[in-house]
Amino acid sequence: MLVEAAPAKLNLSLAVTGKRPDGFHELLSLVVSLNVADHLAMHVGQPLSMSCDDASLPLDETNLVMKAVQAYRRHQPDCVLGRFHLTKRIPHGAGLGGGSSDAAAALRLLDRAAPTPLGFEKLEEIAALVGSDCPYFIRGQSAIMLGRGERLAPLPEAARQALLGQRVWVIKPPFGIPTPEAYAALAHSAAYQSADRAHSRLNAWVAHPAGDPSVLGNDLQPAVFSKHLALSVASESLLKSYGVEFRMTGSGSACFALVPAGLDAVPVFDYVKKAWGPGAWVADTRISA
Repeated sequence: MLVEAAPAKLNLSLAVTGKRPDGFHELLSLVVSLNVADHLAMHVGQPLSMSCDDASLPLDETNLVMKAVQAYRRHQPDCVLGRFHLTKRIPHGAGLGGGSSDAAAALRLLDRAAPTPLGFEKLEEIAALVGSDCPYFIRGQSAIMLGRGERLAPLPEAARQALLGQRVWVIKPPFGIPTPEAYAALAHSAAYQSADRAHSRLNAWVAHPAGDPSVLGNDLQPAVFSKHLALSVASESLLKSYGVEFRMTGSGSACFALVPAGLDAVPVFDYVKKAWGPGAWVADTRISA
């Protein structure tokens, strides 16, 4: 049996600079991985199938793990298959990339089982066919994400070290937000940020990586917060009562805050669970890569 961790990601910043001819949006984002992770096991040589400890997750061809398997098979028709079991810890509909990370884990497992591995560069090409942010998860290293999310530029070492090990609180309400909904809300609410401005602001932080990079903002947040008041009300209350500012990651609905090592999470998480009910999800974690 082979096992791969499938870590969650955070978009510490997300600028949307326009809509492309192919219908996708042009992005610029600072992305990191977290210690929170799903785990995907592959029982090599068994008939292809999939199971999961989360009964709400579809296991048919719409599942990104199965999509990744089919994409890999198109490049390696004689690849070694197996039975997959997914242990789910990342909530879906959160903007944390759980499904994409699971798909990337499947590609890595298939390549580990292959007599002639394709290697990470080829896996990234295949991952781009599965989902826009899937290529990031092949290596899972902090990066600047460009294009529709499939293009990656490594973060300079000084900036990477400034983020590594940083403590993060992540909160998610009981509902998720479909990615198309978040982008549609942006398109109806505001003009896109200029690419020059977005690159200038991010480059300034990368050159001098001091302070919280999440102040660079998430262009999707205002439109999503205006539609989902549970997010905006909780964010305002947490800032007012506890001095902690939560910002949205990706297309939501999860929000995060970079916090000092000694800060007590209990009162903040208690507030979140009381405000959002038993379906709320919280995590006290760290940036792992």
